[in-house]
Amino acid sequence: MSLINISNLTFAYDGSYDNIFTNVSFQIDTDWKLGFCGRNGRGKTTFLNLLMGRYEYRGSITASVSFEYFPFAVDDPSQNTQDILAAIAPEAQVWQILRELSKLSVGEDTLYRPFSTLSNGEQTKALLAGLFLRENSFLLIDEPTNHLDMAARKNVARYLNGKTGYILVSHDRAFLDGCVSHILSINRANIEIQSGNFSSWFRNKQMRDDFELATNERLKKDIKRLESAARQSSQWADKVESTKMGKGAAAIRKKGHKSIDTMAYNAEKSRRMQQRRKNLERRQQSAIDEKSTLLKNFEAVEPLKIRSLTYHASHLLSSENLTVSYDGREVFRELSFSLEQGDPLALQGINGSGKSVPRRTKVKAISLVASK
Repeated sequence: MSLINISNLTFAYDGSYDNIFTNVSFQIDTDWKLGFCGRNGRGKTTFLNLLMGRYEYRGSITASVSFEYFPFAVDDPSQNTQDILAAIAPEAQVWQILRELSKLSVGEDTLYRPFSTLSNGEQTKALLAGLFLRENSFLLIDEPTNHLDMAARKNVARYLNGKTGYILVSHDRAFLDGCVSHILSINRANIEIQSGNFSSWFRNKQMRDDFELATNERLKKDIKRLESAARQSSQWADKVESTKMGKGAAAIRKKGHKSIDTMAYNAEKSRRMQQRRKNLERRQQSAIDEKSTLLKNFEAVEPLKIRSLTYHASHLLSSENLTVSYDGREVFRELSFSLEQGDPLALQGINGSGKSVPRRTKVKAISLVASK
């Protein structure tokens, strides 16, 4: 176990007036399985690049491990997968590579196929296996689920759950819940680290937001009430103060109230009213100060509304006896379907089953009719 120390980290892109990070300090244990979350544009990928030393920054980042970024480009995808994995983890034996691939439900034959012939999901799993075979590495995994189907996501989550020492960026909540032990969150006003998975972190955030919203509403009412009370108290204090001198004092003497006791009483009453006004103003300012510390990380989310564009024809697409094959492999045959306006259509299948047909596809016996 060792620590990654981030101290007073400050960074802004060239030409930008706003900092992405300002005097940020925290520590990461290299044994953690750390989920990294935050809205788009907050700086998640930027922070990973800072760990990799790709940008200049102020402050310090110290670690006793080397950082490996995922995904990364393969220089020569025409090579066999085995050669690519051997270059990633040269100290790993073939049996170790096969063990890692089997945990990810990747067949042994994958090693002896050109990397370019693997599906995107198979490539993702193969590269993850190679990276976890590297020694003394801390993995920075950025959105690994982009090309994974539902079954593969669960499989990769189980695989990562059995590992330690990585930061995982993902917008898939279920995926994060399946494999992380801590959450690193970039909020509007700060960065926080919390033990647990995404769901536990999100529950805590919702409770904090609900508490701050309720407190904020109470303080707004208190401030409004105190403003009114302070204004009224000020008017009373000024009125009583005027009886001590000038026209107010002359009016008292005219009415025959000339005793020293009466004047002393008015002075004490004025003092108390002024004190009450000051107390109300202090309470009002205290409520304003407390209110200003709330809702710094609260973010209102607009409901997502998706409306399909209106097309002039109700019938959009139809196919009859559609058969697709490539490299001697038949993906499907004699498929017939029709698509009407407003119909949702989902394309499902395991990685490598042919959802994304390569450009070299040879299509046979097609009768494809589209509305014009």
